[in-house]
Amino acid sequence: MKVLVTDEISQDGLQPLLEDPRVTLDIRLGLTVPELHDLVGGYDAIITRSGTRVDEELLERSGSLKVVARAGVGIDNVDVKAATRRGIIVVNAPMGNVNSAAEHTMAILLSLCRNVTAANASLKSGEWKRAPFTGWELKGKTIGIIGLGKVGGRVALRCRAFEADVLACDPYISEKRAEDHGVKLTSLDDIIRYADAITVHTPLNEETTDMLREEHFAGMKDGVIIVNCARGGIVNEAAMLGALESGKAAGAAFDVWSEEPPASETLKKLIAHPRMIVTPHLGANTFEAQKNVAVDVSREIINYLDGRPMENAVNIPQFPVDLLDHMKPFLSLVSRIGEFISQLAPPHPKKVLFHYSGKIARYDCTPLTVCGLAALLNHRIEQEVNMVNARLVAEGMGITVEEVRTTESESFSNLVSVTIDTPEGERSAAGALFEGTPKIVKLRDFQTDFTPEPHMLVINYEDKPGFIGKIGTILGEAGINIGNMSLGRREKAGEAMVVLSIDSPADEATLEKVAAAVNARFLKAVRMGG
Repeated sequence: MKVLVTDEISQDGLQPLLEDPRVTLDIRLGLTVPELHDLVGGYDAIITRSGTRVDEELLERSGSLKVVARAGVGIDNVDVKAATRRGIIVVNAPMGNVNSAAEHTMAILLSLCRNVTAANASLKSGEWKRAPFTGWELKGKTIGIIGLGKVGGRVALRCRAFEADVLACDPYISEKRAEDHGVKLTSLDDIIRYADAITVHTPLNEETTDMLREEHFAGMKDGVIIVNCARGGIVNEAAMLGALESGKAAGAAFDVWSEEPPASETLKKLIAHPRMIVTPHLGANTFEAQKNVAVDVSREIINYLDGRPMENAVNIPQFPVDLLDHMKPFLSLVSRIGEFISQLAPPHPKKVLFHYSGKIARYDCTPLTVCGLAALLNHRIEQEVNMVNARLVAEGMGITVEEVRTTESESFSNLVSVTIDTPEGERSAAGALFEGTPKIVKLRDFQTDFTPEPHMLVINYEDKPGFIGKIGTILGEAGINIGNMSLGRREKAGEAMVVLSIDSPADEATLEKVAAAVNARFLKAVRMGG
């Protein structure tokens, strides 16, 4: 196998490839785009970092290329869709810098608590001052960790080693995983209320952008410390600056920024603030991390050669050709069910059960299970979750995954059900195909009939005359059009479950009005990615 390396990669990390007689490694740094285009077709795999763009134009010349390996987490420089169309597997290294990021979090937190940078500058200037640099111990403090994933979990263990009390907020982590780390799972509100220091370790997405903003700072302890070594934009930077200027926050330590390099006046003021510890996105910048990501992608290429699963593959095809056409509609169905039910379930899942009924149960449904699991987890996890690594991700979160098959089905020729078990109870949804179109036909024990659409509302309430009209009126006053409605109920004037598809998302104020109008037991806005 011929492997081309186009960026600076740790030589130690490439040892698995250098030691394998099946591999010919060609390190060609500083290639121009035309030179790379001329060369790439002669290789089976390419290893890059961020300096090489693996785009449509390059892939058009890919020839026998089988694997694109990105020695790092981000794959922004790789056109994954173009690679997928050509059957080229894309792998990355999401775990290689986990320890480095956790250690950097502790480094900037401790530097802030002990005034290391200010004291260093003072002494180097010729001063001998001690009193101005009196600091705080971590022992006995309450540390709030938002996101108990691979980095957050390591930060939790390290804070526990400093004899701090640790609260963690992560609705997608099981209670068992929190217990394993010696931390208490709680809500974001409790972390805001009780934590002496708060550190964030979540991906940046629609749900986590501005997760900590002005109203949250108002509810925090006076003298709180904020640390962001995850992604710029999780903490609202203008609100952070305001908290520092008002004295609400005793200090903050940031490694990441909403724009890099920082250019806005707000960011410049924040960085210049005397109670800020700042670094230029150094979380992964250790010799060990650079070696680790190189080792990870090298091993993935060896896995490919050996025919073993590629744990960090972003796009690897999973089905034998003879089953693909038959499975495709069910892949779509289980994916839609997983994405839908994940947004309705309470936090801290313990178990996910996939149940296949009818003719489909005659087949190996494992590909469907991992596809549904990936859809369920994917928009909650920082790393890319796919059919290769979904089970491993679930295992790391302490979630048990079970699969049941039965060839008998009472109402449908094929029925796919997904049940999420949490400490607060179960949530389940079942779906079927109607002329190839996925529909959800059951929520809990309510019969439904709807096709998941981009914007939906799920409302559970005691059915009374006029309630549907009230819902429609409130949405209409907010300029929100109802596309479809599915109403399920056990009996007349009993408990009801209504699912509405709406043309545009409803804001929180509108949702609160709807909930109050029908005395809703449960109301949830669901957004489907399609």
